[in-house]
Amino acid sequence: MFSLNLHVKFLNYLGCLMRVPCSQVRIQICKCVISFYHAERSKKEFEVYQPVSANYKKHMVELGGLAETLVLSLTLVENQLSEKLWIIKTLQHLSISEANCKLMMKAQAPRKLCSQLNDVDPTGQLLFRSSEILWNLLEKTSKDEILDQLNNLECVHALKEAFTHLLLHGSRHYDRQLRNDILVIATLVAQNPGTPMIETGFAKQLILFATFTEVKSHNPLVKGLKLTYSYEDFELKKLLLNMLTVLAKDLCTVQLLHEGKVILALFNYLKPNEKSGTVAMSAAQYEELQLLAIATLATMAPLLVEDYIMNQGNTRLLMFLEWCSSNDPFFAQGNSFHGTGGRGTKLSQMRYSLRVLYSVVSLCDDAVNLDLCDHGAIHQLLGILKTATSKYKEGAIVMEIQTDILLILSTLCENDVHRKELFGWEGVDTLIPFLKMDAKKFYSGLGHNRLLFSALDCLWCCIMGCLILEDYFLEKEGIFTLLDLLMLNQKNVCNQILGILVEFCDNSKTVCHINTWRGKKGQTAANLLIHLWRQEEEDMGVRHDKVGRIADTKKPLLGQFQKTQEVIPMPASCPTIAVMDVAENMRAKIYCIICKLGFENLPGLSAKDFVTLAIIRRYLDFKVGEVWSEMCAELEKENFRLVTPDQEVLQVITDAFENVGRMVVSLQTEMLESQKYQELQEEEKCYAKINSLHKQREMVSKSWENFLSRTSNYEALKRAKRLQEKSIEMSRSKVKQYNATFHPTDIKGLNTTITSGRLVTVESTPSELTGGPLADTDLALKKLPIRGGALRRIKEVKVIDSFKKGSVPVK
Repeated sequence: MFSLNLHVKFLNYLGCLMRVPCSQVRIQICKCVISFYHAERSKKEFEVYQPVSANYKKHMVELGGLAETLVLSLTLVENQLSEKLWIIKTLQHLSISEANCKLMMKAQAPRKLCSQLNDVDPTGQLLFRSSEILWNLLEKTSKDEILDQLNNLECVHALKEAFTHLLLHGSRHYDRQLRNDILVIATLVAQNPGTPMIETGFAKQLILFATFTEVKSHNPLVKGLKLTYSYEDFELKKLLLNMLTVLAKDLCTVQLLHEGKVILALFNYLKPNEKSGTVAMSAAQYEELQLLAIATLATMAPLLVEDYIMNQGNTRLLMFLEWCSSNDPFFAQGNSFHGTGGRGTKLSQMRYSLRVLYSVVSLCDDAVNLDLCDHGAIHQLLGILKTATSKYKEGAIVMEIQTDILLILSTLCENDVHRKELFGWEGVDTLIPFLKMDAKKFYSGLGHNRLLFSALDCLWCCIMGCLILEDYFLEKEGIFTLLDLLMLNQKNVCNQILGILVEFCDNSKTVCHINTWRGKKGQTAANLLIHLWRQEEEDMGVRHDKVGRIADTKKPLLGQFQKTQEVIPMPASCPTIAVMDVAENMRAKIYCIICKLGFENLPGLSAKDFVTLAIIRRYLDFKVGEVWSEMCAELEKENFRLVTPDQEVLQVITDAFENVGRMVVSLQTEMLESQKYQELQEEEKCYAKINSLHKQREMVSKSWENFLSRTSNYEALKRAKRLQEKSIEMSRSKVKQYNATFHPTDIKGLNTTITSGRLVTVESTPSELTGGPLADTDLALKKLPIRGGALRRIKEVKVIDSFKKGSVPVK
């Protein structure tokens, strides 16, 4: 440990020797540090001395603080180029260590290195090694801290001069690589808010360099400047387009972007797979550049709407989208970031073009949206939507395309009946399948949730408000589809679906459809809505007793969150917590729908549902009572004392709303008691039915026993016969008519208890089994058919004589 401290102090003192105003000493110190930090021991040293590991030496350098000392010594050698180069070379070696980078950051290394980038250096090492150190610092230390040090006029100006010099005068492969590295560092610096990109003129130059190949310019900087088809120049073009997006985050650059004709330059790539005339590159490179330019346009177009309109942006986009949806042969490479998932198709081009269109439409600029509709955008977008659904497999990119189209249509058609009519029946037929999405796909990660949201938003904006489309949607069983979705109980869409149903209830035909709908196990819409109400109140923490009655008659709708909120006096224009609660949950929408359905004669409700329905019916009264309670609490909070008449009126109002709560509780109790009484009645009916069944079984059993006794015991049979005759005799009239003839109906001498007549039907073994009563007679030889003991005439039967070979026909 003592040896380590000694070595650390020695290295620290060695760094302090940089203060000696001797060029040779300083250069030699730098050489020693580099040799000590990286050199390996020779075999002779291993034989004489005990070897020291390389990690140990690096650790000593880090503890000695040499990196920080060398950075501070840069101020001593500002005018000595050779010494400065050796110090920067040493720092380059030391910057591979994270600990050394942190020490360099303490000494403000990024700012000092960047400010010296453009110092005179015929060798070019100063710029190269300084940029290398900056890269190492960005990788191994805090990026935000470095960018804060570079965020000043001096550093930004130095980056600008270095980049411009390399772009205009650099001709070697090494120069082009270094140029791109400087631009990347400048891009990172420009992302920092407040960076003086405009003040230094760097933003204007970057915009010029990004657009000069597409838009002609007379600026002397780009006169004679040409970009080749090399990989470095291709990367430069991509970095410049990316820089445009970074610069656009600062609204102060909008005027520079307008003057640089950025929109026109980007529109140059909005063409069906054509190469630029000034930059020779491969098809894959052009496709990557095209997609990047379209993605950049999505950022620029909303900022430069006037340029977008002036350059006929809507027409260009719709024509390009028409090509994207056409069957023209095209094989996309799909190698770039923006081309992911679009290999062999035009999906990537369609995806980013729709992003541009959505970014422009979402501004709700009347001129832009009217121009789009006049160009037939609604019909064209519906066609693209159907093509994307039928032509391509379901995937994340296809989902994004479908979502963007639905959102664009929603924005275009909202609050405009004429555009809704343009959406038409075709739009309804296209939209309904999206509402019938399989619930298992909601959490697939491909974007089905977002697509469903967009479809519901499109339904709200493109169909509702137009009676023709509403009626057609109802004919297509659209309300049934919405209720099926609602039954899935997806929390993220229930509120939106209920809002749509509330709006749809303004159509007189909707209520009939809602009442007709049946879910699983015959569930009705009213039962579904009440179930959602109970679940919403359970999630909110609203208090109820075990059977669902109101627990707090003063605040029957109050949830757990509202209870924890303190009353804060607010202006009359600001909504209170009770008012905001209306929009934050589903109860208000459920109340509105049930109001449209009516609170009487709702089918499929249980007693528990009726208890909840009593609360729903008084929702508005309870909510008004909440507002009055908040008003009273605010007055107390502000220490206001009402005059006696106002105090009495306020007390009457408060008591009235409390009475409403008590009345609802009383009604709920009456409903529960009525239900309990009804259940008891049904239980008694059930027991009476069971008792009747038992009695019937006893009577059948007793009848069977009597029958057995009559058939097995002759004396019992005679007794039964006498009783029967006696009963018949007693039932006859006692008054005899004059000259009346009496006809007996029974046969004397029969001891049977059944009604007898002249003909007797005897049940015996079926003739199919015995052959009939004539089976043992001579007639049986003729093989006549027998049915039930009677003979039947037939046309002809062949009888085979067992003693003769011939046969005798018998008629």
